[in-house]
Amino acid sequence: MLEKVISAFLPEIERPLLQPVGSGLIHHTWKVEVGGGRAYILQEVNTNVFQRPMAIAANLDRIGRYLAEHEPQYLFAAPLRTTAGAVFFEDERGSFYRMFPFVRGSRTYDVVESPEQAYEASRQFGLLTSHLRGFDVSQLEETLPHFHDLELRYEQFERAVASGDRSRARDSLALIRFLQGRRELVDVYIRIRHDPEFTLRVTHHDTKISNVLFDQRDKGLCVIDLDTVMPGYFISDVGDMVRTYVSPASEEEVDLTKIVIRREYYQAIHDGYLGVMGDALGASEREQFFYSGLFLSYMQALRFLADHLNQDVYYGARYPGHNYYRAANQAALLQKLMEL
Repeated sequence: MLEKVISAFLPEIERPLLQPVGSGLIHHTWKVEVGGGRAYILQEVNTNVFQRPMAIAANLDRIGRYLAEHEPQYLFAAPLRTTAGAVFFEDERGSFYRMFPFVRGSRTYDVVESPEQAYEASRQFGLLTSHLRGFDVSQLEETLPHFHDLELRYEQFERAVASGDRSRARDSLALIRFLQGRRELVDVYIRIRHDPEFTLRVTHHDTKISNVLFDQRDKGLCVIDLDTVMPGYFISDVGDMVRTYVSPASEEEVDLTKIVIRREYYQAIHDGYLGVMGDALGASEREQFFYSGLFLSYMQALRFLADHLNQDVYYGARYPGHNYYRAANQAALLQKLMEL
């Protein structure tokens, strides 16, 4: 089946060697070895999440052309095109596939292992936005509309509290009240949206460590997985790094005592990102750098708990109460950050 997909991009290849790679939860991904030292990354796009794959293709094309003209030294892994000239290959089942060149000598991490890695990653995400400073952000399509709209996420949470599973709501009452008691974080976000000094920029929106390519010396090469690149505020990228880098415990950890704040990792994010973006941020934006971590941790807690109350229709659940425990985890991280 995948041989037909590969031949749409690489018609001359007869016996490719495929190996599943990555730990991503959204797309299926394979490394394709074709001999002669050449390799590629093949992905099947999850159209349940990304319902407009051609919007992704349009964004990548526009960004790629801009970087090629204005920042030719920047490593941008542009997607290959099929023999028909398309970015995606659609099979008879309606599944969409795309292929990228594999960057030899590169590696990725699923978990950030040192402040130095956190610094390199934050610098790479900052570089992407910085290099696209002159790009007309209105040209980008929203591949996930309202993805980081905290006001909307809070409204969805309150609807889930009001109309979701009654038994689950009763059992979650303490956590519900904790999150409702932090409603002032939504007010800050609303003020940000109306602050003319806050600029909509080209923003990655998914800044986990696995979306950075490192070289063999652990220096950042570039960022990957640009499906969520959309207009956004810098707090989205910084906030997701704070949310996923500063604690050694992932969002899946149920032992909340393991959630601690590693200040040296936070400082690394701060130094790496502002080292390339500091002069681009206005005074109001710089004042909200710390808020970024609160913003994303709070939003993710709201989304997890709303899904739990709605009987796990979005994230799914691998065990009873899975999304409740994820929400409790993010609420604990939020509390630890607010205590700094």
